[in-house]
Amino acid sequence: MEQPNLLILQMQQKNEKAFERLYGMYSEAIYGIIYSIVLDEPTAEEVLQDSFIKIWDNSEAYDVNKGRFFTWILNIARNTAIDKTRSKSYKNTKKNLTTTNFVDILTSYDNLNSKTNAIGIKKFVEKLKPTCIKIIELLFFQGFTQKDAANELEMPLGTLKTRNRNCLRDLRWLVIGPQ
Repeated sequence: MEQPNLLILQMQQKNEKAFERLYGMYSEAIYGIIYSIVLDEPTAEEVLQDSFIKIWDNSEAYDVNKGRFFTWILNIARNTAIDKTRSKSYKNTKKNLTTTNFVDILTSYDNLNSKTNAIGIKKFVEKLKPTCIKIIELLFFQGFTQKDAANELEMPLGTLKTRNRNCLRDLRWLVIGPQ
């Protein structure tokens, strides 16, 4: 059995050392994704910790036969970050934003390269059609809901869902080849 799979199995058996090793292996990439959603270091650090607590608490839910571990923890972190941005306390802290924050948001808005590079898929995402790049950026790196992304791209929700599914299929093919 490969080392990460062994560590995952040990973590599922509540081995804290294995969990610490997995944290060391994945926390930097996961932090990058979280930060791209919340755009605030202290909040990103808090969400990272919350995410890894959820990973620990729900470790038995991960099934190696249903997908990659990184994808599983990425979804937990992404959803935790999105939940945080939708929370009332988060919104209240953002009410008095300075113009500097808006400049930062605007300059990072289309900076897909640094976001995808954080998890090592930049070279694959760049090979997709421009529409796919935009959809993946909005849904996975900026934390848009499908409805919000459809509005942003001025397309029907059903069309966005279909294109998203096709784009992810194309990305999967680029990353791991035909199944």
